[in-house]
Amino acid sequence: MDKKKIIKLAKKDFEQAWIESKSLIQKPHPDYSYPKLKYDVGQSHVLYETLQNLREIYLRLGFNEVVNPVFIEESHVHKQFGKEAPAVLDRCFYLAGLPRPDIGIGIDKIEEIENLGVSLDEDKIENLKSVFRSYKKGELDGDDLVLEVANALDVTNELGLKVLERVFKELYELEPQAQKNTLRSHMTSGWFISLGEMSKNSKLPIKSFSIDRCFRREQKEDSSHLMTYHSASCVIADDEVSLDTGMATAEALLEYFGFSKFKFIPDEKKSKYYIPDTQTEVYGYHPKLKEWVEIATFGLYSPIALSKYGIDQEVMNLGCGVERIAMVLNGYNDIRKMVYPQIYNGLSLTDRQMATMIDYNYYPVTSEGVCLMNNIKSIWEDKAEVKSPCEFKIYEGDFLNHDISLNAVEKEDDTNLLGPAYSNEIFIYNGNILGIPQSFVGEDIKIISKEDNDVLEEKYKNGENDPLLFKAIDKGISTKIKFYEPLAALIAYKVEEAVLAGETDIEFRTTIARSLSDVNLKVDKIAMNYINNENKILDIRGPIFSTVNLSIK
Repeated sequence: MDKKKIIKLAKKDFEQAWIESKSLIQKPHPDYSYPKLKYDVGQSHVLYETLQNLREIYLRLGFNEVVNPVFIEESHVHKQFGKEAPAVLDRCFYLAGLPRPDIGIGIDKIEEIENLGVSLDEDKIENLKSVFRSYKKGELDGDDLVLEVANALDVTNELGLKVLERVFKELYELEPQAQKNTLRSHMTSGWFISLGEMSKNSKLPIKSFSIDRCFRREQKEDSSHLMTYHSASCVIADDEVSLDTGMATAEALLEYFGFSKFKFIPDEKKSKYYIPDTQTEVYGYHPKLKEWVEIATFGLYSPIALSKYGIDQEVMNLGCGVERIAMVLNGYNDIRKMVYPQIYNGLSLTDRQMATMIDYNYYPVTSEGVCLMNNIKSIWEDKAEVKSPCEFKIYEGDFLNHDISLNAVEKEDDTNLLGPAYSNEIFIYNGNILGIPQSFVGEDIKIISKEDNDVLEEKYKNGENDPLLFKAIDKGISTKIKFYEPLAALIAYKVEEAVLAGETDIEFRTTIARSLSDVNLKVDKIAMNYINNENKILDIRGPIFSTVNLSIK
C-alpha cells in the first residue's frame, strides 16, 4: 500500500489506516543501516580547548581581551631588549616581499607581443606602460596584473597571461627582499606597542590579556619545540604593581586547571625588558599528576623600556605557553603529536569506527531485485536447518519482464539446506574482525586488562579461538551482519545480471568462506591498513554450502 492509498483510507477508517502505515517502512540498504550508519560528533583539538579555557579564566579574573600586533618592526626589539636585541632578532622570522621593478617596453618587447598574435597601436602601448607604472607604485595589486594587461591590450585573460609569461620574463625572475618587519617572537613585543597607546586613554588599573601565536626561528622542530606556539599573556598596569601581583595572578589562573600548590623561583634568564631580579618562574603541583610542573613566567617590565613608549605606570606581565599547559594536562610528551596528530600519530580506529567500514560488495540495483533478495533471506532463515535432500521455491513469476523460477536446493543426503556457518555474525573487537557462530552468543568470560586481550589474540592466532570469541561477543560491536544476508544480496544481483544478459539456467553455489569477499563483503582501505599495521585479525571462516538454481524462460 502506498501513501496515497493510506491517506485515502484514513478518511474512512483512521485506525486501520494508522495500522497500515507500518507497511510504508522499508528496510534501508545495508550501507545505510545501523551500525553501518554512524553520525560522528566533531572533535575539538586539545590545544584549542586549552586556549578556550585560558580565555575563560582570564575573563573571569576581570582581564579585557586585546589583539596585539603580530608584525613587529625590528626597531621595537631594540627599544625593548636593548643590547640583548641582536640575540632576540636571531630567533625572529623577517618578512620579505618581491620587489616591483621598472618594466620598460622597447622595440624588442613590442615585436615579441605582436608575434604572439596581439595587434598593437600607440594607444595600447601607452595603456600597457600605464599599467606597469601603476604596478611599480603599488597602486595596482599583483592579483590584478594579468587582468589589467589583458584590458590594456584588448585581449583575453589567457592571452594576457601568455604575454606576461613570454615577454616580461623579469617578473618571473624576481627574488624576495627582506624588510625590517619581523613576526612577533614574544608577546611582550606587542604589549609595549599596545600599552603605549592604552596608557594614554585607559583608566587604571589596566588589566588585559592576549592569546595568540608567536613565531620562533628555532634551529629545528623536535618533541619539545615548534616554530610557532601560542602565548597566553596578560599585563596589569597601575601606579604601584609588585611581584605579589604576579604571584596572585598566577595562582588564580592555574587553580582553574587543578594546580593546588605553587613555587615561585627566580628565573636565571634575566631578560632585559624586565627589572633585574623580578623575572620569576612559576611551578605548580597537580594532585592528579603528582608532580611539580613549570607552567608560567612573570616579571615587572623595566622602566627604561617602558619610558621609550611613554608609559609612566608600573607593569606586571605574566605569560604561559598554551601548548605547554595542554601537554602537561593531557599527558603528551611530544608536542608534534599533540599539535599535529594527523601528521605524527599513527592510524588509530575504534571498533565503532571500524563497524562503519564494512560494506556489501554487490547489492541488487532494482526494486524487484531487493524483493528477490528478501525472499531468499526469508527462505534461508526459515529452512536453513531442514534435512536434505530438499528443495524450496524462492520465487516464481515475472521478474524484469522475464518469467523466472528460483529455488534453494541441497541434493546431498543427510545434511542441511545451508552449511552450519550460514548464520555466523560479524563482530569487531579490539580492532579484530571476526565471524562468530551463533552458538557462542550468550556465553561469557571476564577479562579486563589489555594484557589479557593481547594474550587472547595471540592464542587465537595459534588456534585457541574460544576465549577471544566470547570476549568479542561480550565487549565487542556486532555489525548486525550474518553471512547469509550479503550472500542473498549477491544472488539477487546475479539474477538481475543474468536476466538482462539473456541467460537461461544458472546455478549459484557457495562452499566455504575464507575471506570477506566470500560472503560478498569488503572492508574499507583505511580499516585494512589498520588491521595490517597493528597485526590484527580478520577471520571470516566457515562452511556455508548453499545452492540456488535459476531458470529463465
